[in-house]
Amino acid sequence: MRVIDCHVHLYPPETNSAPAAWGSIRGENDWVAMCTRQRKSGRPVQRFPGVDELLRKMDRAGVERAVLLGWYWLYATTCREQNAFFAECVRVHPDRLTAFATVQPRGGAAATTVEMRRAHAEGLSGLGELCPQAQGYAIDDPAFAAALALAGQFRWPVNLHVTDPNIRDYPGRVETPLADFMTLARAWPQVDFVLAHWGGLLPLRDPLARDLPNLFFDTAASPLLYDSSVWSRFLAQVPAEKVWFGSDFPLNNYPKLDAEPSMRRLITEATAAGAPAAVMAENVARRLALG
Repeated sequence: MRVIDCHVHLYPPETNSAPAAWGSIRGENDWVAMCTRQRKSGRPVQRFPGVDELLRKMDRAGVERAVLLGWYWLYATTCREQNAFFAECVRVHPDRLTAFATVQPRGGAAATTVEMRRAHAEGLSGLGELCPQAQGYAIDDPAFAAALALAGQFRWPVNLHVTDPNIRDYPGRVETPLADFMTLARAWPQVDFVLAHWGGLLPLRDPLARDLPNLFFDTAASPLLYDSSVWSRFLAQVPAEKVWFGSDFPLNNYPKLDAEPSMRRLITEATAAGAPAAVMAENVARRLALG
């Protein structure tokens, strides 16, 4: 079965070599806390592979293409660095990598849209992963509105981080009220929103979310949040055309089973649960015109 992973994180070489120091220099304190976090086993929560290692992991798992997502950075300068790195990734590997831009609207509407136009010109294809609640701006912030308006013009999907309100607490957790996403989808019908992490199960809690044509849901980090029954439960109530397969690589989704993050095990879980071709590749391929 064809597989496109729509939720992959990747960072520049200088980040990978010393992620905590890199983040500290830039004042990205939330990032520093995340990248130094360890599980009870002593293993890190995630790794920091380079482009070549990502491509090898994709080959081993049978992943045709990865969609690279930025982080929800605190500073616009960090966003620019991330976007420039992604532009180079897409330029060198156009057959394997697609990338979204990341922005920090607290820098103002003009700076935010200038950065988006630059990213668009350099071949990036969407916006995200963003998290207004973690980045420190309201969902009705004028600069965020300017970003969404331009995303609509570019026909860019916007990936947003979502936290399930009923999930257990964990370090780095940020509350993302599910009502916010309904508000955004209704206010911006011309923008397709991809709600990460099954959208916090929003459409299972609010059936109205299933009827909004511009709300989509990715499966990133699924095994860390839910058991494997989530695939059948979600797809029984939400059309498959609204679900995008994503792993959240290089997050280790199976820390009790794998020493290193792997895409393959989540693909096996998804296919065993009956996830159709639409979920595994066709939806994102059609939306991003990937052929």
